[in-house]
Amino acid sequence: MDTFFVDLHIHIGRDWNGKPVKITGSKSLTLSNIFEEATNRKGLDMVGVIDAQAPAVQEEMQDLINRGQAVELKEGGVRYQDTVLLLGSEIEVYDAACSGPIHVLCYFPTLERMKAFTAWLSKKMKNVNLSSQRFYGTARELQQYVKEQEGIFIPAHVFTPFKSLYGKGVKQTLKEVLDPDKIDAIELGLSADTEMADGIDELEPYTYVTNSDAHSLGKLAREYQRMALRALNFEELRMALHKREGRKVLTNYGMSPAMGKYHQTVCAECLFPAEVSASQCEQCGSKKIVKGVKDRVEELKSSNRMKERPPYIYQVPLSSLPGVGTRTYEKLIDAFGTEMAVIHEVSREDLKTVIPEQVSERIMAMRNGTLTIEAGGGGRYGRIQ
Repeated sequence: MDTFFVDLHIHIGRDWNGKPVKITGSKSLTLSNIFEEATNRKGLDMVGVIDAQAPAVQEEMQDLINRGQAVELKEGGVRYQDTVLLLGSEIEVYDAACSGPIHVLCYFPTLERMKAFTAWLSKKMKNVNLSSQRFYGTARELQQYVKEQEGIFIPAHVFTPFKSLYGKGVKQTLKEVLDPDKIDAIELGLSADTEMADGIDELEPYTYVTNSDAHSLGKLAREYQRMALRALNFEELRMALHKREGRKVLTNYGMSPAMGKYHQTVCAECLFPAEVSASQCEQCGSKKIVKGVKDRVEELKSSNRMKERPPYIYQVPLSSLPGVGTRTYEKLIDAFGTEMAVIHEVSREDLKTVIPEQVSERIMAMRNGTLTIEAGGGGRYGRIQ
């Protein structure tokens, strides 16, 4: 069994015609650039592109395959150099059972299956060319299609206050909206970690994944996981999510929940901390209070029992670490190859040959999960002190 770094939630900002796919995504966030960034700078082994339902994205993928720059794998996925890409789609569901809109991730093993999904979606969605569009059908209907097509179904960033399973979608239990037997994993999102999620007993059967939800190239691998797999392909991922025959998630890496921009309850206008029961902000008087993930998880909490889970290590993107500006970042990549190598492998002594000792100590603290964080909330990210 080998170990691999995996980030399963990366958006496409622009297609190869220069047209937007994820409206809020960077113009440089193209399929080809994602391949290059993941392989040659981040050091990711497997990535999930979750706007692959867009026909222009599929055309670019097919062109890469036709020109021999990428290879579609028999076991699912597309290999480019040392990185395997999985074809996924983020869908917004807001059916009669939902209290509010939720986002879910649907992955398919082959380009042919993804094209068929696009054809099916085109009858239930207004614009398949754009990311995260509204699905006009039920969540269970979507789950059933994904399972029939041998896909993988993962509720996305399940605790964020907006467009998520527990943030908006249900009052108390996922069974209100989803078939629990047709869920392959749970994506925690940037404002939650394993310990927080494990207070909810109904999540115990599921593997947790931590993904970047990248809207720009630099955000790739701001959250990711290390997995034990025999090879890099779709079927190996499926086995890992269901902990079969030794395949599994070994470690989750992600920002401390306190870094998430929706971690604590705050006033939406001035970002002053607020009690979850507050009717208005005591600082500015606004009545727009955004319930933080921390408080929402407490509402849902059903036990304090510790579950057997992989370790969750707090990290931030290397370029977000104090002292790692553009020049320092490039020095590190030039010297050691990839971000994953710098974060996980390079010794303290070797780091100090390239960067100041203070910065190398911050990298070691990040490796050990001991960074000190100031909490975020109300749409403002937390920061490293």
